[in-house]
Amino acid sequence: MNINQFPSAPAENTSGVDDPFTPRIFVSVSVTCLGLLVFTIGAKPDWFGWDRSPVVGFVQIAVFLAGLAVICLGGYIGLLTLWWGRERTIVADIGTRLVGTGYVIAVFAGLADIFGMGSQSFPQVPYFGPWQASGVLIGQGIIALGFLLFIPFYPPKNSHKHAS
Repeated sequence: MNINQFPSAPAENTSGVDDPFTPRIFVSVSVTCLGLLVFTIGAKPDWFGWDRSPVVGFVQIAVFLAGLAVICLGGYIGLLTLWWGRERTIVADIGTRLVGTGYVIAVFAGLADIFGMGSQSFPQVPYFGPWQASGVLIGQGIIALGFLLFIPFYPPKNSHKHAS
């Protein structure tokens, strides 16, 4: 077996410049994980032993919607990093707008009782019922579709190296 058949180890980084994407990706993953924790605390506080009410109240709805906002922010930072140095396509711009639109739908559906559009009027305890849960899920589906459209599916133009 010839030693030239195996690819050589990658060259060491001697330029003294670190990869610019590593800190951005680290921030993105950290923010997304923090958002997931906050979302989980709001959606299922009994998993942490913090459930004090048999119904889903305003504070619980607000906490999981805040967690969803932080998840969206972390995902946006991460996917924006993948587009770094490239011009975004129209489909990617539509995806970013769908993320925002999906979040607005989720917030409006989740807080419908507070806005006076839900099944309970405001002086009563807000009730997170099946219609509101469906609205939040539809908003989350639109967010997911927006993130899928925001993914760059082609390699950057400067990544192709010509063999000589």
